Amino acid sequence: MALQEYNQKRNFSSTAEPEGKMRKSTTEMIFVVQKHAASHLYYDFRLESEGVLKSWVIPKGPSMNPAHKRLALQVEDHPYNYRDFEGTIPTGNYGAGTVIVWDKGTYILVDDEKSGYLNPYLQKGQVRFIIKGKKLKGEFILVKLKAKKDNSWLLIKAKDEYATEEEVLLQDKSVISNATVESLNKVI
Repeated sequence: MALQEYNQKRNFSSTAEPEGKMRKSTTEMIFVVQKHAASHLYYDFRLESEGVLKSWVIPKGPSMNPAHKRLALQVEDHPYNYRDFEGTIPTGNYGAGTVIVWDKGTYILVDDEKSGYLNPYLQKGQVRFIIKGKKLKGEFILVKLKAKKDNSWLLIKAKDEYATEEEVLLQDKSVISNATVESLNKVI
């Protein structure tokens, strides 16, 4: 049921995206950020929970600067297998465009390090977590915007030893293939 919307939006005979099946990490919970050049450039921010990747679109991308509050629009859950997806989604398909894995790693919930169950925190409208990524590190907070649509959140970097004013988005290569969105577009 959790991946029904994901599967309905895709034609797997014409896209290389993985089919939606539930699966969990065997050790630590994972996160992934995919840079996605579709009709607009944006970043897909994903946190593993209960066999799926809870997903938000961040139009301006994540920031390591606590002064930057980034709009994060919650979208359909994605399958765990999506964590390594890179490539081009063909024109005519949902999300058509080029995708790279911009960052990935593991995370823990600040208030409940062991469970990895995001749903109670999502229902409360606030999730605090610590990321151990290649580009993103330290504590972040997702806060639901009450006056906006049901899917509107803010992603905020907490003030910690990893906080910086340096622009992390300038690190534009994939952590898997070392490709950029632009170079992957030229290959395909």
